[in-house]
Amino acid sequence: MDQVQAYIQQNQQRYLDELFQLLRIPSVSADPQYQEEVKKAAEFVAQSLRQAGADKVEVCQTAGHPIVYGEKIIDPSKPTVLVYGHYDVQPADPIELWESGPFEPVIKATPVHPDGAIFARGSCDDKGQAFMHIKAFEAMLAQNELPCNVKFMIEGEEEVGSAHLGEFLHEHKDRLACDTILISDTSIIANDTPSITVGLRGLSYLEVEVTGPNRDLHSGVYGGGVANPINVLCELIASLKDENNHITIPGFYDDVEALSDEERGDMNEAPFDLADYMKDLNIGAVAGEAGYTTLERTSIRPTLDVNGIWGGYTGAGAKTVLPSKAYAKISMRLVPHQQSDRITDLFDTHFNRIAPPYVKVKVIPHHGGEPVVVPTDTPEYKAAARAMETTFGKTPIPTREGGSIPIVALFEKVLGVKSVLMGFGLNSDAIHSPNEHYGLFNFYKGIETIPWFFQYYAELKK
Repeated sequence: MDQVQAYIQQNQQRYLDELFQLLRIPSVSADPQYQEEVKKAAEFVAQSLRQAGADKVEVCQTAGHPIVYGEKIIDPSKPTVLVYGHYDVQPADPIELWESGPFEPVIKATPVHPDGAIFARGSCDDKGQAFMHIKAFEAMLAQNELPCNVKFMIEGEEEVGSAHLGEFLHEHKDRLACDTILISDTSIIANDTPSITVGLRGLSYLEVEVTGPNRDLHSGVYGGGVANPINVLCELIASLKDENNHITIPGFYDDVEALSDEERGDMNEAPFDLADYMKDLNIGAVAGEAGYTTLERTSIRPTLDVNGIWGGYTGAGAKTVLPSKAYAKISMRLVPHQQSDRITDLFDTHFNRIAPPYVKVKVIPHHGGEPVVVPTDTPEYKAAARAMETTFGKTPIPTREGGSIPIVALFEKVLGVKSVLMGFGLNSDAIHSPNEHYGLFNFYKGIETIPWFFQYYAELKK
């Protein structure tokens, strides 16, 4: 392992230069105008795997964006690790809030990352973290110290719900057979406090459309006599929560897992400074469901949030219009044992029931995913914990995260194996936001830690 770590140290600058090449490709999966750029990113990932020494590398076409596959089978009798990640990224909007170009990576120091952070869309989520695995694999193979078989599956649709990955899993179930799945698309508590994610919330994502009159109207001629769809939409959305920020959709909480006081107490032992949290976000107070701490609200409780709302005239100057339509995109984060399809149906039924007769409403489901809890008594979790303890010098803390990786539950259902969520980002890295960044410390620490995971996993599986 000393030779592997020395190889990593010697090649740090090259690793960074190659990551910058990938970050310059605007692989925005949600926007059709970037379709060719998404393909370029897939080809770049495939070429990186080939150069690292992977075999049978293929850019697999789907009905959507491609999935990149590669493998290295050193001995069929040894355990096999399937590495999952994604090369697609969120849209960079609003562009004007970026301090540097979202697809022109630069390194800047921050209070959290005094040694520098890579500012670019996808630097943390998930190009930088997925690329760590390719470089760690390269180092192990170059020094003839790869102790397990490895398979890579890097997709291009995670940010739009992994719509075609389930079909790919079923079609290539034998090809993807493995003993565990290693994922770095999560975070740690802090650079001096490693952690491993053991729970993720699920997701129901949908769009609503409210229609009033059959055309836009003059607000002076018709205002006060015809319902304004934007006003109605705002009222409908406001009614979805009560004064305690409790979601009012009937049946919404029926399947929510209630944690014991002891479990909640253990969760709140994780290092967390509320003052620093508010300072980082430049807010005067936190908000959320009554009766729960911020750590609980962002991990073990379900949510309902408006992700975007629009309608009417939004251009320069004034236009006195009463719009015909109004729209909103809404996401609901789910906790164990809630099911995304059921929650979507409950929302649809409720939203149509509460709509007043002077508008028509339409609920358009987009995508969803199931919540997941990862056990801490598996060989893969123990290997990840030992690996982090080796490189950080501290035992990692098991934590639950508020985000969603919809495919994790499907991995277990189709492939019959557990995943381990060993991420290296920070919650303050502005993923999905302007000025997304990823610390150099975190990028290199991930590459250093991954080979230790493979070594310890091989030992535990003997």
